[in-house]
Amino acid sequence: MITLIALKQLIPTKNKISPEKHIKVEPFRKGTLVTPPHKHKQYFEIVYLSRGSGQHWIDGHCYDIKPPVFFFINRDQVHNWQLDNDPDGYVIILKNTFLQQSRDEPLKQLLHLIWHANCLYLDDADDLAALFPLLVAQSVSPTAYEHHSIDGLLKSLVAMLLEKGRNSFLHTGVQTRLYARLIDLLLTRPAIQRKVGVLARQLDTTPQNLNAACRKAAHQSASEVVDQFIMGEARRLLLYTDSHVGEIAYKLSFKDPSYFIKFFKQYEQLTPEAYRKQHFQNHHQ
Repeated sequence: MITLIALKQLIPTKNKISPEKHIKVEPFRKGTLVTPPHKHKQYFEIVYLSRGSGQHWIDGHCYDIKPPVFFFINRDQVHNWQLDNDPDGYVIILKNTFLQQSRDEPLKQLLHLIWHANCLYLDDADDLAALFPLLVAQSVSPTAYEHHSIDGLLKSLVAMLLEKGRNSFLHTGVQTRLYARLIDLLLTRPAIQRKVGVLARQLDTTPQNLNAACRKAAHQSASEVVDQFIMGEARRLLLYTDSHVGEIAYKLSFKDPSYFIKFFKQYEQLTPEAYRKQHFQNHHQ
């Protein structure tokens, strides 16, 4: 059962990587079994657990910890741990700047392929586990070729994950760079732009090209991709803050709260208030 905390206007944001670093790889920290719901400061996190038990909550969904297991936490998602004991495993933190500076385009495309799978249970992960100590060593001991080493090891890890979990990931083909740029734009802009035409201009492309990229990568139109992004943020604000529906509507660039309520109900068949109430009722049972 999730431990409910007092809701706040803003979702707490954690930053576990220093400003000068673009990637961090380390063993999973021990000593804290329960964490409050929080976001990450503009980085993507891959967590591998080889031992442990408990629950991991991501955007209100509970995943049992059944090693070997991988978790993928996006830059916009809210998560928290409820561990029964100190687990064994590793954490990879990738800042936006890592992808911006990397010249390995195939690595960028592979990383985008795993963004939409929050959890991957495996029967065996010994071959994957062997890569983590190598990544740790390369990330803490700078060398002239460290970037090449890290890119190569990380690419191997993600490629093997995609192979082992080929039926668990949303995407089956290589995502286009344009789709990846759209996701980055949605994640990094303070105000969400809902018009595909405006987004296309910001990406120096046409709405037709943007739609084609989204259909190839996510089997959705560009407007559907944007709507799903908005719904994800709406659910997070409803579950993890005490913001009123009107405040949430304006945060998500809806000029009229009634339009936001209608929009939300299309996807959840519930009003935002009913969705929030149902969630907390279910977790009090």
